Amino acid sequence: MQQKKTAETLRSARWFAPDDLRSSGHRSRTMQMGYALEEWMGKPIIAILNTWSDANPCHAHFKHRVEDVKRGILQAGGFPLELPALSLSESYVKPTTMLYRNMLAMEAEELLRSHPVDGAVLMGGCDKTTPGLVMGAISMGLPMVYLPAGPMLRGNYRGQPLGSGSDAWKFWDERRAGLLSEREWVEAEAGIARSYGHCMTMGTASTMTAIAEALGLTLPGASSIPAADSNHIRMSSAVGRRIVEMVWEDLVPSKIITAASVHNAVAVAMATGCSTNAVVHLLAMARRAGIDLTLDDLDDAGRKTPVLANIRPTGKTYLMEDFYYAGGLRALMAKLGDLLDRSVMTVSGKTLGETLDGAECFNDDVIRSLDNPVYHEGSLAVLKGNLAPNGAVIKPAACDPRFHRHQGPALVFDSYPEMKAAVDDENLDITPDHVMVLRGAGPQGGPGMPEWGMLPIPKALLKQGYRDMLRISDARMSGTSYGACILHVSPESHVGGPLALLKDGDIIRLDLEARRIDMLISDEELERRRAAWVKPQDKIGRGYGWMFARHVGQADTGADFDFLETSFGPTAAEPDIY
Repeated sequence: MQQKKTAETLRSARWFAPDDLRSSGHRSRTMQMGYALEEWMGKPIIAILNTWSDANPCHAHFKHRVEDVKRGILQAGGFPLELPALSLSESYVKPTTMLYRNMLAMEAEELLRSHPVDGAVLMGGCDKTTPGLVMGAISMGLPMVYLPAGPMLRGNYRGQPLGSGSDAWKFWDERRAGLLSEREWVEAEAGIARSYGHCMTMGTASTMTAIAEALGLTLPGASSIPAADSNHIRMSSAVGRRIVEMVWEDLVPSKIITAASVHNAVAVAMATGCSTNAVVHLLAMARRAGIDLTLDDLDDAGRKTPVLANIRPTGKTYLMEDFYYAGGLRALMAKLGDLLDRSVMTVSGKTLGETLDGAECFNDDVIRSLDNPVYHEGSLAVLKGNLAPNGAVIKPAACDPRFHRHQGPALVFDSYPEMKAAVDDENLDITPDHVMVLRGAGPQGGPGMPEWGMLPIPKALLKQGYRDMLRISDARMSGTSYGACILHVSPESHVGGPLALLKDGDIIRLDLEARRIDMLISDEELERRRAAWVKPQDKIGRGYGWMFARHVGQADTGADFDFLETSFGPTAAEPDIY
């Protein structure tokens, strides 16, 4: 590709090149850190946004990988600047990292805007770090490459392979049913996460890094490499070399993220058996790029795109390590054929089609073909009805098919502690036909849509042998979760959505084929309840939480801040005032 930038037109030159007092100060302070002028003057300066922290096991290796990125940048004639960014550890942050996804997006955008940098490497992987970093980088518009953390190695318990999250839920049900001892439970805890890296199931982390690759934002095949594999080290240094070339080429996100590449990302998400969280993040990332992606678009893709990745929790046997050895995401995308637009550009400087040349599948059971899918439709379906006028999400491939058409009475909970106490009551008056409902857990009500939507099966039913039932919430669930869970109900109950008007005993009807979720009460009764409804108080009254509650959108539009979304259609670029 023809170079478009020169040393004089680099963005960083505005800080360092002029013969004036302010630039003299910039040069002087850089020399204060021991760097000679020839080390950075006239060279692309690359920001490395590193989401490492001592509280993020998914990113434990980033402390070392950042050095590999720096090595690549220096090899290509650039100058690296490591800038720490919010880590968002899914394992520890309460009430949910989703509350802070938009904060990371703001931080990423402002780090890049305010510093003398020409391009960026985004180091992420743990669930919300991928969309947060990508959203901010899209809004800033500098050349960037996403570096995925990579999945951890498969877990092991007494010779049985374990998948993070997915098997934890299963083992916990057995523990609550009295079928697993405390010793066995602790052994499973110790064996389920054996290395650094994010979840090795097709949870939210693996889903979002795959989406980043499908958007063209990673080097080819990068999202599939296990974190502990030496190929991950080599990929990291290659990212450093490539970002320097991208700066000279002026290959900015707007040349990569188009309506066609977003369509590709949606198709790949469906084919991987993706996390339900893919919905809210895809919507947010697309809207940052000015692309009007909707829930209807996602449902349409779900009807047309079968699940090809036989990876837990949608699949029954395999994990991300198996996916990588079977050929990884390049092999899956190659099998999607005409479902993808191969003409789109990627950060490699090649089209998607060029990056897929030579892709092979080495295990047709791990990565299925279009005529032998894991599931005949895509991973997700969008439901609408009088309970969710703006939409809700379900993962049909990961729940018992008998719930695809279901009708039963509601059992409603207004808080997680209330629900938790009830499900542990062995005398709870509940049947397998009941529909458990947790509300007050949406973007504003949670706040932040915590991953509470996979409501625990009540002990009373577990001891009868039941392991699934229909559950509904305006919350999310972990991407490693499974079961008949209807999530992201919009509008949420906290703002007066119909979920707020539901009562115990109301009959709920699900018809998956018709894409309907309804409560069987009259419009007149709904209006009477709406007139009597009182909005609950916000749960956070100051600081970021105060701002969040006033500016976060609903799940059906991506739960981004209203002041950060890009208007759809052609707009004048925001001037770079720094």
